[in-house]
Amino acid sequence: MTELPTLTTPRLKLRTVTDRDVDRVFAIFGDRRAMRYWSHDPFPDRAAAEAYVGKIHQGAEEGTLLQWGVVDPADDVLIGTVTLYEWSREHHRAGLGYMLDPARWGQGLAREAAGAVVGHGFEALDLHRWEADIHPDNHGSRKVLQRLGFLPEGRQRERWFVGGEWSDAELYGLLRSAWEAAR
Repeated sequence: MTELPTLTTPRLKLRTVTDRDVDRVFAIFGDRRAMRYWSHDPFPDRAAAEAYVGKIHQGAEEGTLLQWGVVDPADDVLIGTVTLYEWSREHHRAGLGYMLDPARWGQGLAREAAGAVVGHGFEALDLHRWEADIHPDNHGSRKVLQRLGFLPEGRQRERWFVGGEWSDAELYGLLRSAWEAAR
């Protein structure tokens, strides 16, 4: 298993997701509230969470996906994840994804955790651009991206088919120059 660099914020620690996190991955990614605007249905069982953790490890080994576990440093219990995906080293860009336990919503933790990964991407991974897409009804995620400095860049119609329904995706981007100017 490839170890990711540990990132810290005032209230959080971001670390490698391990096999001991499977139950918490299932609790979060199996929660219909958390998955309401995600790109796939909630996990139906613990085996799906185990497979997902395996894919996280495989992506890190291949260097195509880096997914940090977000934990409270006081107890090291997983409360969410932040993901760098579709990493193009050639074009110095990557996608950003994040998921937080609904019990922890509304506390600014998603912005704090995602901000740590965005900063790491610009500073340590030589990214020039971050990209993200959200469901148009996901107002909380829109606020997270806007507070990080992401700007809206368009909309893809009927991009995702989840739960038997098509949904659009709003596209957002953040350039290194804008991130640096805001610091």
